[in-house]
Amino acid sequence: MPLALKDLFATRGIRTTSGSKILAQHVPTYDATVVERLQRAGAVLVGKLNLYEFACGGVVNPTFGATRNPWDPARTAGGSSGGAGAAVAADLCFGALGTDTGGSIRIPAALCGIVGVKPTYGRVSRFGVTPLSWSLDHVGPLTRSVADAALLLTAIAGPGPRDPTAAQLPVPDYRAAIIGDVAGLTVGVPRVFFLERVDEAVEAAFTAAVHRLESLGAVVEAITVPQIKNTDTLYDVVQLCEAAAYHDRYLTAHAQDYDPQALARIQEGRFIHAVYYLQAQRVRRIYARVLETCFERVDVIATPTTPIPAFMIGDETVQIGDTTENARRALRRLTRPFNITGLPAVTVPCGFTPSGLPIGLQIVATRFDEATALRVAHAYETHTSWHHRRPPIEAIAGDS
Repeated sequence: MPLALKDLFATRGIRTTSGSKILAQHVPTYDATVVERLQRAGAVLVGKLNLYEFACGGVVNPTFGATRNPWDPARTAGGSSGGAGAAVAADLCFGALGTDTGGSIRIPAALCGIVGVKPTYGRVSRFGVTPLSWSLDHVGPLTRSVADAALLLTAIAGPGPRDPTAAQLPVPDYRAAIIGDVAGLTVGVPRVFFLERVDEAVEAAFTAAVHRLESLGAVVEAITVPQIKNTDTLYDVVQLCEAAAYHDRYLTAHAQDYDPQALARIQEGRFIHAVYYLQAQRVRRIYARVLETCFERVDVIATPTTPIPAFMIGDETVQIGDTTENARRALRRLTRPFNITGLPAVTVPCGFTPSGLPIGLQIVATRFDEATALRVAHAYETHTSWHHRRPPIEAIAGDS
């Protein structure tokens, strides 16, 4: 199967730039664990994919340029795994691997109208993957269908001897696990936070998706996710500190080679007191345990993947109802909580805006229960046709 990799994954004898001129000529002497596993499973690697520099969360890579959304080349493909989302949506490869620190698998998948999976933290080895934030980074697949995602996840998941954070747990056959209906499963829908400041078309598509799950026999229950509004601060402290620690090796000799936006964020982490980092990690563990209590009542949680569709490349702000919001922060608002907690989350296409931009449905499950999240996503996909749509050929050809 022809697959491609976000250019953070070490590939033996092949340049791995991490989207930065600092590593522009870096050629690893080893493969990342997930690359080894894909090759053993028979994958054909067809290329490396664009990302924002060191996955730091911007839109336009200063060295390699912008990744354009196949549905509208004037718009972002979203997140640092945007190259993966755009390539899969444009049928340039069967699937791709990306990384997700604050939403960078799920956001491009949602904005490009495909499926993206962020597994449980520890389910997939991160050895050989350039880190942004060690305790927030996840590796997962982007594909055109849930079945394809299940196939790829089965191939790459499992303990990794060179990654001490990889869970020593058996891996289900996810392709087999997705077969089955959702009758009797309880779907929790949190309106507070997750449906506040959401684009009108996104909310309408999400509401219709929940009704479709209900029509398939799922029990829909309104829930409240405790302390959800605290996650942004926790995320920023942890991510900035860990990024600064990794980049310390480069900052003295190569500060001038960073994009100013990436450099500013990395240096910000150097000025956060260790006490705040440690407190953030402590509160984070408490929050994760609190969120887990939601799964005592429900099997999965359903939310929009992003509160907005893809915005224009170059836009710094977006208008959501009467509110003006930073565009990049808006994109990550509904995905970040599940990086903080390490819970598995799947995004699947659930509609389009009136102007033809894709919208994603996010399904979240309890730790190491990717199988249930994938089963719900597959059941929804099977009874809808959104995933059959393809970007207009003229849009892709016109930008080539």
